[in-house]
Amino acid sequence: MAEPRQKPDFSQERAAHRAGEAPVAGADEVGRGPWAGPVVACAVVLDPARVPEGLDDSKRLSAMQRERLFEIICATAEVSLAFAPPTRIDGHNIRQATLWALARAVAGLPCAPRLVLVDGNDLPPVPCAARTIIGGDGLVASIAAASIVAKVTRDRLMASLGAAHPGYGFERHMGYGTPEHSQALATLGACRHHRTTFAPVRARLALGMATPEAAE
Repeated sequence: MAEPRQKPDFSQERAAHRAGEAPVAGADEVGRGPWAGPVVACAVVLDPARVPEGLDDSKRLSAMQRERLFEIICATAEVSLAFAPPTRIDGHNIRQATLWALARAVAGLPCAPRLVLVDGNDLPPVPCAARTIIGGDGLVASIAAASIVAKVTRDRLMASLGAAHPGYGFERHMGYGTPEHSQALATLGACRHHRTTFAPVRARLALGMATPEAAE
């Protein structure tokens, strides 16, 4: 029988508190892979006395679970969001834009953290101690919380872009590269929310489809 999967807990934050490294922030992002929309980064400092139950990697939760936890996290923790728009992604590259957004999210926290725990293996430029944790959104409570808030925020934003730009299906695929999205690009061209340096979008523009400005 398979071992039960470990769920995120507050042990790493608690150890940091004992070492005098409080406040501790967890940081994560969502939206590196889509063809459209921003990268959304989030930093969260959880209240040790009110760590929400049910935290997990946002990808392992249903939309209803994410929405419920989003409300709890925002009501009980310090939360900061930052957005790297397509213009920054195209102007710098996805890695640099992501690190910039993560650093901005950390800088936006009401109280500056002494330690930041970051999902993945790439450290953003933050003015304090920081550690990367591969798979951190499935291991560390504050990173899981950041992943949930970032995911819900981005999904809501993409739904609003879907209403503003009918035909692309943003509200369904959230900007990711699905057959529906590919067909919409072929039919409509790119809009200003597309990442023009990403290969599928660049290919459509090379065929003479609408530019981001012309599609508005």
